[in-house]
Amino acid sequence: MDPILDAHFGFSLSRLDLAVELAMERETLALVGPSGAGKTSTLRAIAGVRRVREGRIEFAGATWVDTARGIDMPSERRRVGMVFQEGALFPHLTVAGNVRFGRRRGRVDDLLERFGIRELASAHPRDLSGGERQRVALARAVASDPVLLLLDEPVSSLDAATKAGISAELLTHLRALGLPAILVSHDFGDVLGMADRIAVMEAGRVVQVGSGRELLEAPASPFVAALTGVNFFDGVARRRGELTEVHAPGSGARFLSTDPADGPVGVAVPPWEVALSLSRPEGSALHSLAGAVRRIAGVGNRVRVTVGSDPPVVAEVTDESVHRMGLAPGVRVVATWKATGTRLVPR
Repeated sequence: MDPILDAHFGFSLSRLDLAVELAMERETLALVGPSGAGKTSTLRAIAGVRRVREGRIEFAGATWVDTARGIDMPSERRRVGMVFQEGALFPHLTVAGNVRFGRRRGRVDDLLERFGIRELASAHPRDLSGGERQRVALARAVASDPVLLLLDEPVSSLDAATKAGISAELLTHLRALGLPAILVSHDFGDVLGMADRIAVMEAGRVVQVGSGRELLEAPASPFVAALTGVNFFDGVARRRGELTEVHAPGSGARFLSTDPADGPVGVAVPPWEVALSLSRPEGSALHSLAGAVRRIAGVGNRVRVTVGSDPPVVAEVTDESVHRMGLAPGVRVVATWKATGTRLVPR
């Protein structure tokens, strides 16, 4: 199937040169990376509010940009709906006024009803909660009758309690609209479950694209692994019977995996595959790394514990486990996991 959006373009920022290659179908695609990676600038180039130095952008067979042919379609003709970080609503307009501002066709009342904000029609943005502002911003974007939605950090400004509910609500709206959409986030966890595929950006480049599961199970680089929270080690693999043995240079650590491989590989271990104990346990776990706890951080309803072993490893456990074992920085623990939890990525 041909992509609905096919973009290959580049331009320079004061601190960064972007060279973006991005293709998407009629889906929700997330663009994830740290601050300064070029995510928002990529959205602005697609929307037509930032000029591309060289390259092309095509959407549904129409050429929006082709620098070789001197084509640069004005942003208003691209019919792109933008939802900015924190909504970016007009403070002097009411909710109805904000939605009416974006209207190309259709009744404002219908949109207010559709997005559950009819009772807020006469309110001003200052009177709204974070979630309500996002609903209004989405309604305003849809009012322009867009062919593509671009959402810049749509939930990043919300507190953790509100974020889960608004994310689920946003997903419902995106599915109902049936429009291709690109949403930007610096937090991989925010887009898991919301996006059909995720594109990871590093220093102005898209370095890996895949489903959330693919990125978690097979990160292509240490950068992607760090962004997704997956343990990632470099090593050299060789078959040993039904298992593959991987030796990590430098640390001297040895890993075993059920994945077949031979030669240089990346070893990816999701943190939820790693168990922690205060002493070396008995059982079928084939890996064991000991060290002191370096850091404890909450991630949703789970807790990630960084162990200062050689190499360091991150485990994801329950809050109850943290209290039961008395985990805190400096407490020595043993991290274990099985060969079935060790994924190998050819290098």
